[in-house]
Amino acid sequence: MSKFKIPSIPATTNKSIRFPNDVIEQVEKAIVGKDFTFSAFVIEAVRMALKDLQDDEE
Repeated sequence: MSKFKIPSIPATTNKSIRFPNDVIEQVEKAIVGKDFTFSAFVIEAVRMALKDLQDDEE
């Protein structure tokens, strides 16, 4: 059985970016009733996009 560990929060940097209004609306619609934030959604989407780019290079 695993021991309880408090997860570490990765270092973050605040970045301001502009989204087209239609993208904001789509993301907000997608996360309704979900247990994550707009930022968490965008971060995961960017991670997936970066992974796809890396996979394409290999």
